[in-house]
Amino acid sequence: MLPGVLKAKGTDMSLTTEQAGATAIRPFHVDTPEEALADLRRRIAAARLPSQELVPDRSQGVQRSALQALARYWAAEHDWRKCEARLNALPQFRTEIDGLDIHFIHVRSRHEHALPLIITHGWPGSVIELLEVVGPLTDPTAHGGAAEDAFDLVLPSLPGYGFSGEPTSVGWDAGRIAKAWAALMHRLGYDRYVAQGGDQGAGVTDAMGGQAPDGLVGIHLNFFRQAIADASIFPADTEEERAALAAISTFRTGGFGYFLEQATRPQTIGYALLDSPLALAAWMLDHDTDSYYKISRAFLDGTVTGNLTPDHVLDNITLYWLTATGASAARSYWEGGRAAALAAGQAPPKVTLRVGFTVFPGEIFRAPRSWVETAYEDLIYFNQVDRGGHFAAWEEPQLFATEIRAAFRPLR
Repeated sequence: MLPGVLKAKGTDMSLTTEQAGATAIRPFHVDTPEEALADLRRRIAAARLPSQELVPDRSQGVQRSALQALARYWAAEHDWRKCEARLNALPQFRTEIDGLDIHFIHVRSRHEHALPLIITHGWPGSVIELLEVVGPLTDPTAHGGAAEDAFDLVLPSLPGYGFSGEPTSVGWDAGRIAKAWAALMHRLGYDRYVAQGGDQGAGVTDAMGGQAPDGLVGIHLNFFRQAIADASIFPADTEEERAALAAISTFRTGGFGYFLEQATRPQTIGYALLDSPLALAAWMLDHDTDSYYKISRAFLDGTVTGNLTPDHVLDNITLYWLTATGASAARSYWEGGRAAALAAGQAPPKVTLRVGFTVFPGEIFRAPRSWVETAYEDLIYFNQVDRGGHFAAWEEPQLFATEIRAAFRPLR
C-alpha cells in the first residue's frame, strides 16, 4: 500500500485477552492524504492515450472515447472523500489471520436472531461493490423486507485487495482464503452462519462449501466458476445448455485477455496498473461485454444502469489506485491457476451443504439449472431474475438482497 494512505485506529480496549494478542480485532479508519489525491489528478492529466481503435465496438479493447470521458469525470467531478466518508460510517476492522492482516466490514443487525452472513467480493471489485446491500440485508424492514430476514453482515477484503494485507509468499488461493474466512467467523463469535460469493468470491465460497467448516450451514452463488474451468463436463442437450456453452466459448475467444494475463503474468501487467491510473481504469473496465457497455454509457452519455453510476465505478477504481493493489489483486488469478495445476487429476471436494443459486441475465453466461444441480447435490434454491449482470450486488442491490433473503430463508 502507498505509505500514509490508510490509517488504523487504536485497539479497542474492550477486547478479550485472546483478541488483545496477535488475533486482535482492531478498528480501522480510512485516512487519505490530500497529496495522494493531487498526485492522482496530475497523473490523469499527464496520461498518454493510444490512437483511436479501428473498429466501432470493443473488439479491440476499451474504446478511446469511453476512457477519455472517464478521465474527464475522474479529474474534475469525482469526489473520493464522499466514498471515504461512506466507508468510515461503517464499522471497519482488521485482524491477523494466518500471518496476514485481513480487513472487513462488520455490521450487526438491530433485529433479533439475525443470521450471520459473510459475502466475498470479486475482481475487479472490492467491498465497495457491496456497500449498497448493507442496509437491505441488515435492516430489511427499512427496505421492503421482514425482520425475520435480517442478517449480521461480514464483508472481508480479499488478500491483496483494497485494505487487506498483501501476501508476501505464494499459496493464498481460494482454499486458503476459505479457511481464513472460517477463522474470521469463529473469531467474531459466530457458531452458525452462511456464505455468499460471485466471481472470485464464488471460488472462495465454493471452497468453503467443500471444506464444510464447523458452523457453516449453507452457501449462495451468483456465478458458476466450474464451467469456466471446464465446460465440457456438463451436458449440452438443451437449447439453454448449448447457449451457455456458446457464451463461454465467446468469452474465451474474445474476452479472456485479462484472465489469461493475470493467471500467467500478473507481475507484468502490475507495472502498468501501479504506474498509470488510466491504465488501471482501462484494465478494470475490460472485463465482460455487458458490464463494459453499461459502464461506458454512464460516462459517455449519462445513461446509468441500476447502480453503476460514474461515481460508484470510480470509487472502486480509486480504491485500487490509492492502495496500490492492482498487481497483488491480479496475482489472485495466478494463485488460482497454480492451485488448479497442483490439483490436476483430483476431484474437488464435494459440496454437501445446502446451496442456493441465482442467475442474473447479463452474466458472462447463464448457468442452466441442470449444470448447477450436477455440481451441487443439495440445491435448495435456484432462480433466474430479469435484470442485473456480473456485478449483481453492485448493479441491482435491492434485487440481490431479495435473492439472498429467499435463498437462505429455509436455513433460519
